[in-house]
Amino acid sequence: MRTSLSDLLATGRVLLADGATGTNYFVAGLSSGEPPEFWTVDRPHEVTGLHQRFVDAGADIILTNTFGCNPHRLKLHQAQARTYELAKGAAELARQVADAAPRPVVVAGSVGPTGELFEPMGALTHDAAVASFADEIRGLRDGGADVAWIETMSSPEEVHAAVTAAIEADMPYVVTCSFDTAGRTMMGLMPGALADTLAIEPVAPLAMGANCGVGASDILVTLLEMQGAPHALVTKGNCGVPHFEGVEIVYSGTPELMAKYATMAIDAGARIVGGCCGTTPEHLAAMRAAIDSYVPGEVPTHDAIVEHIGALTNTAPTEHAERRSRRSRA
Repeated sequence: MRTSLSDLLATGRVLLADGATGTNYFVAGLSSGEPPEFWTVDRPHEVTGLHQRFVDAGADIILTNTFGCNPHRLKLHQAQARTYELAKGAAELARQVADAAPRPVVVAGSVGPTGELFEPMGALTHDAAVASFADEIRGLRDGGADVAWIETMSSPEEVHAAVTAAIEADMPYVVTCSFDTAGRTMMGLMPGALADTLAIEPVAPLAMGANCGVGASDILVTLLEMQGAPHALVTKGNCGVPHFEGVEIVYSGTPELMAKYATMAIDAGARIVGGCCGTTPEHLAAMRAAIDSYVPGEVPTHDAIVEHIGALTNTAPTEHAERRSRRSRA
């Protein structure tokens, strides 16, 4: 039952995006340093199996196995020439699962960063970045993805390049950044500035927001900073906070914590809620139940977020707090 993200948003209900790809593949046997994108060809049943488990848990949106499926990332494995092939194949696998679902499920083509720095700090040019993203997005489109899901971005320049490629491919798009550096992205973008960054685009996004980062508490604070944006808001936070147990990275979030995170995210204005690193289908099922039984509450305060979700990892002042501080010094 095919649908579009714009049609699902038009229903007015809160949508559930899926959980993690990489961390769930590690549990299934992905080796450190092995690109998940190769599993689209080498272990397709693992890819469709995870999509199916997320759909069974209640996901309205599933992301393709293409986070690192651009030439700059794939060249680390001498596979840059396979960009289109792997992107198209991944979208086809997700499409199979979505089309067999008993309800409308959107296939979102995951488009992650190149891992390169833009001029003048690095060598990457706008045109080269657009060409890189274009190969991937064309593959996603031709494989059946409904929307380009541009995620974990850090710089306005890379956001613009990915958006340009999506628009040129006639694909609707979503943008989420990772605000994991003292409340900013690695390249200094503040949450409240993302809407202004996207305002220059000739075609507006279907939604914008945040993903990944440093924990569920912090991404809720990030979401609060985006209130008032002219687009639907997305939050796709990590499953609690990661920590080492021996040599393994374990995420602290329980299904109960992620369920509470989901309802607080709705209170903070999110229209699309999901999980990122560490989020399993079991976590997602708890989030689905919480969304379905949601009773509106007050917009969460920072204190309420810490009380219910846990301590903040970022300790730098938020953008709003910085403005208040500047006014008090004026």
